[in-house]
Amino acid sequence: MTVLEVIQRSAEFLTRKGVESPRLQVELLLAHVLQMPRMKLYLNFERPLSDAELEKLRDLVKRRGNREPLQHIVGTANFCGLEFTVNRHVLIPRPETEILAERAWKFLSTRNAQPSAALDFGTGSGCLAVLLAVKCPESEIHAVDISHDALNVARENATRHKVIERIQFHQGDGFAAIPEPQTFHLIVANPPYIPSAEILTLEPEVRDHDPKLALDGGADGLEFFKMLAEKSQARLKPDGRLMMEYGEGQAELIRDIFENQKWIVEAVERDYTQRERFLIAKKN
Repeated sequence: MTVLEVIQRSAEFLTRKGVESPRLQVELLLAHVLQMPRMKLYLNFERPLSDAELEKLRDLVKRRGNREPLQHIVGTANFCGLEFTVNRHVLIPRPETEILAERAWKFLSTRNAQPSAALDFGTGSGCLAVLLAVKCPESEIHAVDISHDALNVARENATRHKVIERIQFHQGDGFAAIPEPQTFHLIVANPPYIPSAEILTLEPEVRDHDPKLALDGGADGLEFFKMLAEKSQARLKPDGRLMMEYGEGQAELIRDIFENQKWIVEAVERDYTQRERFLIAKKN
């Protein structure tokens, strides 16, 4: 069977299984099996696959048909041009979070003439913390997560990108895990924001494979934002910023939460689909 034939047949299989963008998914899996860039497949459509290659691809396509995320199957996800190890212990980095990352590193970059410190609150895979360390080499980066397993993944990613010596990792429940009197010029957070009852309605790739700890935002999805509004001012320097990602339809509710706690909401920004997705706030 040739490359083109196996792409076509596998894409038909994934279509029947309800997988989004089935041909792209197959091409990415096949590129992984053949250890070549995806676009190089187009120059090799007539290349026959060996029995071993076919067997390996069939196994991966079957897993994808069972709605296991592509990133878990290949073991990595791309975020802002960097590859990150991912597994069931961490949330797969989403493309929209790259906007939050860009805002964060640009803010820190304006402070590079002075020592600065940043905290990635609920670091998960470490994608935000690692990216800040890569982009802002003069900054002191901290990362906190309640999950020991997630922090192991974050440390692996920091090692992968050669910034492990520049990130301080803290395991525990939020600010309680960070020694006093440490304060930050930037706190960046992509906290859980799915209402508990809605988790069962999510796509299988998310519902069955992302860690519930990284999804469940409490009954109204706002539990972590209420906590951040209440507690993070004490950990933010006077000229610092808090930057957060939240879910669709939560913008006004979250703005109210922060303004009621006397924050100044500096900006509400949109994602690639023009949905309000990010809040930037500073101390009053």
